Amino acid sequence: MSSVPLCLVVARTAEPAWHFGSQLLVRLDVWLDIACLFRTRSEASNACKGGKVVLNGHSAKPNRELKTGDEIQITRPLGRRQKVVVRGFAEQHLAKADARKLYEDITPAPSPAEAEMLRLAKLARPHVRAAQAGAPDKRERRQLRRMKEGG
Repeated sequence: MSSVPLCLVVARTAEPAWHFGSQLLVRLDVWLDIACLFRTRSEASNACKGGKVVLNGHSAKPNRELKTGDEIQITRPLGRRQKVVVRGFAEQHLAKADARKLYEDITPAPSPAEAEMLRLAKLARPHVRAAQAGAPDKRERRQLRRMKEGG
């Protein structure tokens, strides 16, 4: 592995991390948010409360404190499990490229059978228009009308 700093510390926020002797203590939900593994801290907190986050083999609460070397397993949609090892800490949000230096992803690659199952699950999902797409155009309106009328 390349030379990744073991402890990135950037100060400026109001109390997400604490120094305990020489050890930096960071809440699990805060770290998951800062490391860009979840979009928001509340999303990370809800995942912890819902049992979707496992820390060192045990179900983790959002206020659990992390240390370097902890192994985190996150259950993702469609049953996928992401495994990461904590390599560093930060006290504020970083660019996604820098945030990736805070952990090492040790998730095994999906087997060919799992990859095929994920591909089929994506195909089986209903088509959902993007929210940013705006109002449907003439062709999409016709398709929607046909689906609703069953014709």
